[in-house]
Amino acid sequence: MEPIYIKEYEVSPVAVDAHGRLKASRILSFLQDVAGDHSAILGTAQNQLMDKNLFWAVIRHRVQITRTPRSGEKLRLETWPMPTTRTAYPRSTIAYDEKGNECFRSISLWILMDAKTRAMVLPGKSGVEVNGLLRGCELQAPSSLMGRDMGEVELRTVRFTDLDINGHMNNCRYLDWVEDLLPMAFHAAHEIREFTLCYMSEVTEKEQVALHWDLGEGPVLTVEAVRTQEAVPTAHSRVFSAKVELSEVVL
Repeated sequence: MEPIYIKEYEVSPVAVDAHGRLKASRILSFLQDVAGDHSAILGTAQNQLMDKNLFWAVIRHRVQITRTPRSGEKLRLETWPMPTTRTAYPRSTIAYDEKGNECFRSISLWILMDAKTRAMVLPGKSGVEVNGLLRGCELQAPSSLMGRDMGEVELRTVRFTDLDINGHMNNCRYLDWVEDLLPMAFHAAHEIREFTLCYMSEVTEKEQVALHWDLGEGPVLTVEAVRTQEAVPTAHSRVFSAKVELSEVVL
């Protein structure tokens, strides 16, 4: 079975922001789409795991952006599974433009979940094997982002358009929420160069989430998202964490 899968995409007008740049959340959409297509070829797509009562869940993303694509550009994504670890199935992806220049690369960590208990199933006990490949160009897997005190907080409520087919907020929307913390004028002068997202728990419609955030030197935007309904904060309160590294736009 071919270990490397290639798929082409076109950056549509709805995939870019107010400055004409590909949204970071759409990068995640591309990554999830190409991973899903390759999984189907490998015999491990979501519908193919139903008889095992399993489903895929992504727990971490790390993306490095060399150049942000614009509307109308065509991209070629190459993706491949890396060797399975004790707990996860890592996947690497690189995107190139029509001239063959790299636009972005990523590593994502996928786990298998029990559809009934919503508990993680270790690869060694899942019966799901994925033959991995190392090409020497893979990013290092992101470590967890530790929560800390931050100076700003914004409340958001999960709405219908935030939800995906599983009935919970889609992880791509998390990144939209993160970018919304900064005004349009800031985005005009800065571009994302790297981001890491760690997903801890799912949220559903009408749940309220507190986005604790801080913009530090670099600039680096750090976000800790916590559900607000729980009277006593617990590990389950954490929804996601994000670290976004930006740079000034060179005109």
